[in-house]
Amino acid sequence: MRSTPSRRATATGALVAAAAMIAVGVQAGSASADNLGTAAAPASALGKVNPGKLPADLTPAQRTALIKAADAAKAETAAELGLGSQEKLVVRDVVQDRDGTTHTRYERTYAGLPVLGGDLIVAESKTGATTGVSKSSRAELKNVDLTADVAPAAAEKQAVGAAAAEGSKATKSERAPRKVVWMGPGGAPVLAYETVVGGLQHDGTPNELHVVTDATSGAKLYEWQAVHTGTGNTQYSGQVTLGTAPSYTLTDTGRGNHKTYNLNRGTSGTGTLFTNSTDVWGNGLPSNLETAGADAHYGAALTWDYYKNVHGRSGIRGDGVGAYSRVHYGNAYVNAFWQDSCFCMTYGDGTNNAKPLTSIDVAAHEMTHGLTSVTAKLVYSGESGGLNEATSDIFAAAVEFYANNPNDKGDYLVGEKIDIRGNGTPLRYMDKPSKDGSSKDAWYSGIGSIDVHYSSGPANHFFYLLSEGSGVKTVNGVTYDSPTSDGLPVTGIGIDKARMIWFKALTTKWTSSTNYAGARTGTVAAAEELYGVGSPEALAVQHAWAAVNVGTRPGTTPPTGTVFENTADVSIPDNGAAVTSSVNVTGRTGNAPSNLSVGVDVVHTYIGDLVVDLIAPDGSVYNLHNRSGGSADNISQTYTVNASSEVANGTWKLRVQDKASIDTGYINSFKLTFP
Repeated sequence: MRSTPSRRATATGALVAAAAMIAVGVQAGSASADNLGTAAAPASALGKVNPGKLPADLTPAQRTALIKAADAAKAETAAELGLGSQEKLVVRDVVQDRDGTTHTRYERTYAGLPVLGGDLIVAESKTGATTGVSKSSRAELKNVDLTADVAPAAAEKQAVGAAAAEGSKATKSERAPRKVVWMGPGGAPVLAYETVVGGLQHDGTPNELHVVTDATSGAKLYEWQAVHTGTGNTQYSGQVTLGTAPSYTLTDTGRGNHKTYNLNRGTSGTGTLFTNSTDVWGNGLPSNLETAGADAHYGAALTWDYYKNVHGRSGIRGDGVGAYSRVHYGNAYVNAFWQDSCFCMTYGDGTNNAKPLTSIDVAAHEMTHGLTSVTAKLVYSGESGGLNEATSDIFAAAVEFYANNPNDKGDYLVGEKIDIRGNGTPLRYMDKPSKDGSSKDAWYSGIGSIDVHYSSGPANHFFYLLSEGSGVKTVNGVTYDSPTSDGLPVTGIGIDKARMIWFKALTTKWTSSTNYAGARTGTVAAAEELYGVGSPEALAVQHAWAAVNVGTRPGTTPPTGTVFENTADVSIPDNGAAVTSSVNVTGRTGNAPSNLSVGVDVVHTYIGDLVVDLIAPDGSVYNLHNRSGGSADNISQTYTVNASSEVANGTWKLRVQDKASIDTGYINSFKLTFP
């Protein structure tokens, strides 16, 4: 992207003013970005953070000034990005690094219609030069047929039916279906309807199911759920200090006027603000309704302080305004959830109303869903949904370690205090996610098709490995034993550095459709900005991802054995039919090995367009790459495939298809290595 030093004159002035008020060091708190976490690599092996790449501590007024400047320049930005005449940008958020680099998030409209999946991030230097663009979709947004062949009522019926099929109760459309342009997974942009179905889900959780229907064919294109599940005498944290308002209410005047309400077993509305004749709340027992209120209020305060003091963010939206909490939802409701529509957290009281879901990590988990909704906005479905859920688990752990409460010390367990299973075990384990019986330890090609709470496993596992490393160790009295998918060890860099890397990727690299491959790309880029290209921290990120089967180890030694290779170039048609490169395997006996090495060398300007498969002699398909990697160039990678069910001898093919327009490339070489 060309440099435009004059385009951001207004914004640059605001940035300079903001920079003058930003200290270079990390804000006061329990830990700094340069400190090493427990069981980390030796300090001599790790580098210092680049302070200029840490998030700036913007005041709400400074953030507002940046948003206004970006909004004033959005037409010029659209022109620079080469957007079509019917496309317009809508500023959604702006964050800033301490060196003055700004990262502006935009939504798009097309002919006045919202574009779902069209979000993008533009990074600019302090002088206004564009330094990078990250797009949720690289499909070209033009020539969209805006004539609907399907009536809105048909789309509404389909959406309500989808909700009913999932067990929802009292389902009804919250508003008439709205016309949108769908630019999410599935191909070229199309005219569609978005319908939001309300009512209650099967377990009593409020329902906000978004269903996208093709306005031409009537086919369902996508769906996702917008309700994200997951001095006080508290039940879990002991006696703590609460932020309250005089006379007395659970209103935290020092943290954006965050309020905590009592739903008193209700399931709608705000409830009643907790009030008292004294400034003492609860007695530590669930029978006292103030106790859960104190826990939730305390957890929200810790989360606010963590994001403010560690990451320089004033409130979830960065605008200095607090969300609010509701406790005592329903009767014996065993869950907690976040809703963007009310910008609030809601907590049930658990089985027999004896274990309210108001522990520190649950509060931080739900509040972090709010952070994700205003930053990357990871769609709560598929791989992006797993990353959304993992982000909440990751920062729940970060808040626990930051709080250092003696009654609830930091750990890599999720929901260990609330006993949601009734047997004293945590809800999830980050060191080995599969211990819960459902979550996955490592990535595989179909992981996007399972529940997001379980597809979060590889990201949680990655974060644990990056923080603490593999193998057996004890942290704060909890013993962990973390395996790796490739059997190779990982050395941790400490949770303080790991959390900085994840936060920077979330707020400056990822978009609504980021998948696991994109998460790896974003965290590597974040680590390189914070600690340097080739730094131990950046290499550790790559090692930790490879340990959960996302990408390869840095400096991986090529496999050895008998090689069958095809080096002939095969052009890949742009947004066209699949092409193949073949090798004829001979002289082998029996079946192929369980660790067949597949060397892929594809030259291409946007690997996020590509689907790459290995085709066995009998036609069996092994997917190697499925439109991941975003805007990265080229695939030069060795994949390991369990082909033990295939006869070794015969013609094996590498099949590559480009499924989006603009970018081009070719197969440079393809080889199989039999050990």
